[in-house]
Amino acid sequence: MKPARIIVLAIALCAGGLAFMLSGGEPPQVPVQIVQSQDVVDILVAKSEIPVGRSVLPEDVSWAPWPSKAAGPLYITKSQRPNAIEDLKGSVARAPFVPGEPIREEKLVKADGSGFMSAILSAGMRAISTEISAESGAGGFILPNDRVDVILTRRESDSFLSETVLRNVRVLAIDQTVEEKNGQKVVVGKTATIELSARQAETLALSRQRGTLSLALRSLADAMPVNAGKKKPEEENERASGSINVVRFGVTSTQTAR
Repeated sequence: MKPARIIVLAIALCAGGLAFMLSGGEPPQVPVQIVQSQDVVDILVAKSEIPVGRSVLPEDVSWAPWPSKAAGPLYITKSQRPNAIEDLKGSVARAPFVPGEPIREEKLVKADGSGFMSAILSAGMRAISTEISAESGAGGFILPNDRVDVILTRRESDSFLSETVLRNVRVLAIDQTVEEKNGQKVVVGKTATIELSARQAETLALSRQRGTLSLALRSLADAMPVNAGKKKPEEENERASGSINVVRFGVTSTQTAR
């Protein structure tokens, strides 16, 4: 080896040793990131799909970890109710649950041996059925949990009168179907069961004897409960004037209700 190369190699070794000594003889340290674990609580969730009207079984629910900050006050936590699975056994679902959805008691009711229809009824309400057809039931597009208006059409002398006797009422079932299944879009049935107050049930029973009933499907936008108490302008006008539609020989006119 040439003397020049030996000198260069010796200088490089000396420089490396000097650098090692200046660094304290320790390899550079990599900063360590400390990951803090998020606080979680065990809440009760649906383990499988629970349809409307079905009793909740222990195998339908399970405990699952949930961020404590996201656990709402209506969620059932294991720390507060360790026996919740056994306590809720036999309750009937008033609304469907999807897998992984937190269980809330407001969507459950204790049936105590009663039928599922009485279990899913709201407090103070009645279930009453009326005959429908494809023509009087919006062509089969009315599904359970939709909201409808009930229209009475009756003959008087040489004319037909139509009036809305009930507004924004909830459909509980079409025939024996109490919920939408497999994404079905149409249910053609002969009977519709709707949820009414005691006074509304009397109105419907009387209206069935007076003429033909039809169900008018309401838009989802104005059928929401938050808007249920707000009357549309046309409804205010009808109530103020007490008017009804009269169809005489194919011509529609408005008259004051009797």
